[in-house]
Amino acid sequence: MAEALVRFEGVRKAYGPAAGGYAVRRLDLDVIQGELLTLLGPSGSGKTTTLMMLAGFEQPSEGRILLQGRDIARLPPHKRGIGVVFQSYALFPHMSVAENVAFPLEVRGVPKPERATRVARALAAVRLEGFGDRRPAQLSGGQQQRVALARALVFEPPIVLLDEPLGALDKALREEMQFEIRDIHQRLGVTMMYVTHDQQEALTLSDRIAVFEGGLIRQLAPPRAIYDSPANAFVAGFVGENNRLPGRVLGQEDGELRVVLDCGPEVTARAGEATASPALAAGARCVVTIRPERVAVAAVSAEELGEGAMPATLREAIFQGDHVRLKLTLGQGGEVLAKRPVGGGALPSPGSVASVAWEPGHALAFAEA
Repeated sequence: MAEALVRFEGVRKAYGPAAGGYAVRRLDLDVIQGELLTLLGPSGSGKTTTLMMLAGFEQPSEGRILLQGRDIARLPPHKRGIGVVFQSYALFPHMSVAENVAFPLEVRGVPKPERATRVARALAAVRLEGFGDRRPAQLSGGQQQRVALARALVFEPPIVLLDEPLGALDKALREEMQFEIRDIHQRLGVTMMYVTHDQQEALTLSDRIAVFEGGLIRQLAPPRAIYDSPANAFVAGFVGENNRLPGRVLGQEDGELRVVLDCGPEVTARAGEATASPALAAGARCVVTIRPERVAVAAVSAEELGEGAMPATLREAIFQGDHVRLKLTLGQGGEVLAKRPVGGGALPSPGSVASVAWEPGHALAFAEA
């Protein structure tokens, strides 16, 4: 078992009945030394509150927060020694880049010669050598964010917290900075906790992802497991695109369910990993989920394609650069989205007869909420 640098034990955060009760209901979470752990979830799910409790800007109503084995839940922020990077950068406009980065060292009483050495090292780590004399207003948004990251790294904290740090950047720069942060993490080996509501960002950056909903962690796993084996219908729907097809269970055997969809076709799907078998007994309502890229589309009828094919009609084909998004009507009024790589073969014309199919192992069934 890898060493836990941070441990949340039975942590709850109450805002009182007027504010809707608990922002974090019960949190037991280990942050492993050297990992980049992302807290992912919609607004109000508890992810930012969790990060703010670790930073010291919020105090838990119950439970303990341990950093390197020491309970810090009641310590003020400046005594925790944690680096924090905010979306707003929070740089001092009247200071140079070097002065901004040196500020945490100055308040800690680090001698001036050592400050200069450590500032140079921090700026090199974020690839901003030669920018020390500039003011923040002379930098791009991405450069300012890297200065903020250098300032959080310069005093060598045990963990760096990043609260939606790329939210103010445009799409191209945001994607570039994702790889920059991932590269810095891998080169320096520093432990990071990262908060975002952007699923693609979480999949790109993370060693593990904690998916939050309603103040609870609904799944904690590496990105590939979160995407390929979601633990429940919420995670399946929130992380990446997913078709959701309601239906009724006909029966199950060895973890595979036979489901009749409300739109007519019968399909086979795996039981969702976190779903207890009794909840998916014969006759139970369920939702079958299938990723759009797993849906095969053919310009022939289901009868011609054979077993496993389902009748469909192409409604719309949307070109999106490296792939085409296909919107189809499935069976009797169902809707399904598919993705086809550009150059992936002939497509049916809108309104024409088509068929769709997928491997049973790629579909997951969850009890209907």
